[in-house]
Amino acid sequence: MVQNDALETHRQELRRGTVVLACLLLLQKPGYGYGLLEELAGRGFDTDANTLYPLLRRLEKQGYLTSEWNTDEARPRKFYRTSEAGKGLADTLTAEWRAIAAAFGTLDTAFDTPGGSR
Repeated sequence: MVQNDALETHRQELRRGTVVLACLLLLQKPGYGYGLLEELAGRGFDTDANTLYPLLRRLEKQGYLTSEWNTDEARPRKFYRTSEAGKGLADTLTAEWRAIAAAFGTLDTAFDTPGGSR
């Protein structure tokens, strides 16, 4: 049980920043919170609503998202969209993610060499 708890803690730490980037990329098309939760989950980014909504508000406050209310339906919804600054951040974070993935690729290859262990 303790080992599973530790694993889950490390998984959450590893995935924490990826949700920010995923939101910035997905919200290049307008979306609202619940729909975004479903889309994230469908793409392998399981996220809790208690994590997502504060994240959206923080990104909006930082200028990386814009929002507007849609009151045309029975239930008003707040739609978010990635701002120009958010697109720039997404580009930068994507490049950083690719650099990190490439660096991990070199670690994985180290195990496949004759002197490596696995």
